[in-house]
Amino acid sequence: MAPVAVQSENETVQNLKTSAKTEAAALINPFYSPAIADDGDTTYQYAQFKPSFPNISWEPLKEIEVTDRGLAADPTKKNLLGAAQKVKQLTPAIGTEILGIDLRNLTNPQKDELALLVAERGVVFFRDQELDIYEQLEIARHFGPLHKHATTPVPRVGLEEVHVVYNDASRRPDPSAFTKIELWHSDVSYEIQPPSTTSLKVITTPEYGGDTLWSSGYALYSSLSRGFQIYLEGLSAVHSAVAQAEGNRAAGLPVRRKEIETIHPVVRVHPTTGWKTVYVNPGFTRRIVGLPKAESDAVLSFLFHQISENPDHQVRFKWEPNSIAFWDNRIAIHSATFDFWPAVRHALRATPHGEKPESVEDYEKRTGKQAKDRQIEIWKQQGIAAEVKVTHKPRGYND
Repeated sequence: MAPVAVQSENETVQNLKTSAKTEAAALINPFYSPAIADDGDTTYQYAQFKPSFPNISWEPLKEIEVTDRGLAADPTKKNLLGAAQKVKQLTPAIGTEILGIDLRNLTNPQKDELALLVAERGVVFFRDQELDIYEQLEIARHFGPLHKHATTPVPRVGLEEVHVVYNDASRRPDPSAFTKIELWHSDVSYEIQPPSTTSLKVITTPEYGGDTLWSSGYALYSSLSRGFQIYLEGLSAVHSAVAQAEGNRAAGLPVRRKEIETIHPVVRVHPTTGWKTVYVNPGFTRRIVGLPKAESDAVLSFLFHQISENPDHQVRFKWEPNSIAFWDNRIAIHSATFDFWPAVRHALRATPHGEKPESVEDYEKRTGKQAKDRQIEIWKQQGIAAEVKVTHKPRGYND
């Protein structure tokens, strides 16, 4: 009888393992799990841009030369801002909204100035834009060669350079599969040359909900003590594509390019502004090279919480149909809210490659210039002394 009992126990263990794997595969993490669901609405206006997953293979990406278009811009941005009806700064740290410009009519000088403005402000918003995805791609190509994502969906009509963001009533995110902190990310930061001036146009949006928040890596750097800034400037971190690839394989979907892990500086310098920014994100940054795990975890946890929880560094945007955002993935980390189920939220992203991330030391060696702290530079422009002395006197808040 003993062998029968052992066999039964083994079967039970195996069944539990199978059940656990099935449950794990069924969890819907809106960041790592691909948007494969479809509510079957055949009358949907933008059905041709619903998600598809072509079973094709691409070669690994190789390093390519990219020159940031902001370097060619008029620093006053007179061509772009002079054509606007209104320019609104949404917060001191990040976010600008421009009214009265039709993006279909942008000249090359205006595109260069847009790249510079996005590099300075982190993210720039436009509303009521009629440009289609082909015109969106044309603007994006001005900023650099376009990225093709290895795991996320492309439109049914093709367009391999388009990243589809899509959720409908058939796909309800399971909050047991994710935390809100880990949804914060900088797009595909694991690539050798991660994205620069990225654009997302929303074509269908809920009446309310589905907002996107951006957090400034410039502002995070500026908020730190000088000693901690110097410490971070000497560190590098591993960014990983593994979780996204595993998410596809668990769902039976193709991985079009083999996943990679890449080491980038924890503090990088923007090639156009020369400003220093913290370059880690909860979505893809896994560990700091050379540190004991406890120290690496502590440093990353602190930075991740600052990214996701410090409202002074953030801007929140309420989408409307035909709204479009341009943000610089080198300096802004973002996250969407998943508060809109069962409504449809559908957007299309165009993602140019930037340069290989450059540390403070490498930037200063290459250019002969000193990398700067954005906040100190702004204070200088305002005539405020760069050395701001903090007095630790009790004070109250009356908000």
